[in-house]
Amino acid sequence: MKVHPRTIVAVFCCFLLQIRPTQSDKITSLPGQPAVSFQHYSGYVTVDEKQRRALFYYFVEAETSPSLKPLVLWFNGGPGCSSIGAGAFCEHGPFKPRRGILLKNDYSWNKEANMLYLESPAGVGFSYSENASFYVSVNDKITARDNLMFLHNWFNKFPQYKNRDLYITGESYAGHYVPQLGALVAQSKKFNLKGIAIGNPLLEFDTDFNSRAEYLWSHGLISDSTFHKFTFECNFSTIRRQAANGFLSPTCYNVIQLVGKEMGSFVDSYDITLDVCLSSALSQSIKLNQLQETQEVDVCVEDETNVYLNRKDVQEAFNARLVGATKWSICSNVVKYEMRNLEVPMIPILSKLVRSGIRVLVYSGDQDSVLPLTGSRTNVNALAKLLGLNTTQPYRAWYEGKQVGGWTQEYGKYLSFATIRGASHEAPFSQPKRSLLLFRYFVGGKPLPPDALSSGSQKP
Repeated sequence: MKVHPRTIVAVFCCFLLQIRPTQSDKITSLPGQPAVSFQHYSGYVTVDEKQRRALFYYFVEAETSPSLKPLVLWFNGGPGCSSIGAGAFCEHGPFKPRRGILLKNDYSWNKEANMLYLESPAGVGFSYSENASFYVSVNDKITARDNLMFLHNWFNKFPQYKNRDLYITGESYAGHYVPQLGALVAQSKKFNLKGIAIGNPLLEFDTDFNSRAEYLWSHGLISDSTFHKFTFECNFSTIRRQAANGFLSPTCYNVIQLVGKEMGSFVDSYDITLDVCLSSALSQSIKLNQLQETQEVDVCVEDETNVYLNRKDVQEAFNARLVGATKWSICSNVVKYEMRNLEVPMIPILSKLVRSGIRVLVYSGDQDSVLPLTGSRTNVNALAKLLGLNTTQPYRAWYEGKQVGGWTQEYGKYLSFATIRGASHEAPFSQPKRSLLLFRYFVGGKPLPPDALSSGSQKP
């Protein structure tokens, strides 16, 4: 059959249009980056042509066999914090910045999946809206809609991933982002959504925030009398509501002052056992650097990330630019999020996802006092009760090597809860090895290893 030359040209042009965006987003090498075998990409995806709104992403293909592994979308919370600055560079991305260079992360999640980090909503990190009025009132509905549009348009850049098994994951306020996007994806029926996983998530305002008092008291950070005041005179959900309205009653002000005084200085509420990053203004930088040589957790990695991502050569290599901002920051100072959204319960949405056959994992770093495991576990139990699910695997320890990695409980095929022992609010930051193991078993569709022997034999 003879093919007209114009047809050949048209097909060739279409082919170029398909591959050009992907190639233009390809990262040759980031400054200070070690040699790697996988490909990584970053750039912009427009989610609103009229308002000129675009979201910035960082995509890291799996270390081995990327064509055989699932696609995992990751969100950090805030609302308004960077998934690239936190998730990719401080937690489970392929690199961690240290003294101006990038060190290879031995516990990167791209060992198990193709990882897609998204800065959302616009105004977070390198994402932007040229119409600055967008930032004045951002809410969950807008964020979920933009995130869905991002997925649609991102798959146009990377069509080879469109039919891949998809998992949506995140932590903290991603307890709102992930379920709401998951519901839209499931409703669209255009993607192969298999499951969601959310760590230390905000799911139910009163339950999550009011579990803080018991957690602090049970870990010895506040006294019996302060626990009573923090529970019965002014609880934490009341404090959060008052603070959102710009006013604290004298009673609540006194309670929060008392809690802070008893907890003491230099205690990280997001990880009550971890040392904090002391600034050079305290003349501690040299000592801290010496300590970090012997610590697995670099407590200053967020500071290092902030410096690294504000370098012009890094931004150029990263295909990033600052629009309407002079500096990159890990959490946005321009986005005004509608804080009433925090009070919208996510349990009904999670219920619909489980009923539609989407796997739901809620996990908790057990050293987090901000959104403690006690609240998450209560919420998962409430979700199971709403669904009429019984416990199919009783609460038990799971193992990483010869050590207890955490505890877990399962409610049938589609709902499970797990803790990560010794982990913070950002679990992969403080317990990277155990977090990677939990992630491996989650995307592999396997139950967490019940003892030291089976942890090696059941690797998916």
